[in-house]
Amino acid sequence: MGKVAFIFPGQGSQFAGMGKDVYEKYPCAREIFENIDKFAGRSISQLCFEGSEEELKQTINSQPAILAVSIALYEAVKAETGIKPDFVAGHSLGEYSAFYAAGVMELEGLVKLVSKRAELMNSAPSGSMSAVLGLDEAKIAELVEKASSNGIICAANYNTPEQTVISGEAKAVEAANEIAKQLGAKRVIPLAVSGAFHSPLMQPLSEEFAEHVNNTTINNAQIPVVTNVDAKATVDKAELAPKMVKQMYSSVYWTQSVNAMLAAGVDTFVEIGPGKVLAGMIKKIAMEAKVYNACDAESVGKLKELMASQASV
Repeated sequence: MGKVAFIFPGQGSQFAGMGKDVYEKYPCAREIFENIDKFAGRSISQLCFEGSEEELKQTINSQPAILAVSIALYEAVKAETGIKPDFVAGHSLGEYSAFYAAGVMELEGLVKLVSKRAELMNSAPSGSMSAVLGLDEAKIAELVEKASSNGIICAANYNTPEQTVISGEAKAVEAANEIAKQLGAKRVIPLAVSGAFHSPLMQPLSEEFAEHVNNTTINNAQIPVVTNVDAKATVDKAELAPKMVKQMYSSVYWTQSVNAMLAAGVDTFVEIGPGKVLAGMIKKIAMEAKVYNACDAESVGKLKELMASQASV
């Protein structure tokens, strides 16, 4: 095995009942859920195990819930497999789970910071987002330029070479959806979101978020974190804190982050958290990469067996 990266999913990966089997099977996961409930001042675990799809869709709930499940699964993976990653990364919200894995923040500070981020993003000014399929980076740049005469718009998430999410003012995104078809997009999918995330419209909220980041203890990363805003492996806490703020209104360079890890010798990715969204993206970015999942108790068990079989070869 070459180098290993742990990757953590973001908003949209949530589902009703997530994390319950992990809570029941692994004492270390149970402890994480109990501590997160305490630090959040509400029962995030109950939200994960018993909350409806509708409740879990709300930004204010989905962000701390996904964080809780991802960190609980991470602790289970660590305890069961002993895998030590060479890099960590997360998609948008998932970057905060990566920060935990890299020792950038203690759990209490992290939970309070993510709760504040979720609260702010929940109050985001109205806007729209669409997933555009089948246009390359140059065509996306052309699309954004043409649509920008209708208002603020940008490329928000470079998810795979074939899929980019655009974000901005509703009229600009609406215009972009039509222009995308003219430029040869295979599909345009309007997303059900409450705001124009990862766009300049988030900048005022990021300024308020900066105050909370500045009041949180940030440590140097013990494992390099490949950050969304620039796809660079980052260790220095002086760089990590401003990147947390910038991430709210900047593009998520996910394809570029995966390529940076591949270039650094990573050949194995382990997605840790609810769902399998990132695993699907990795397969579209690097078909040759080995991709594993830890999304529930069963997949953690499979990962443990796999590691044991590789160790005995």
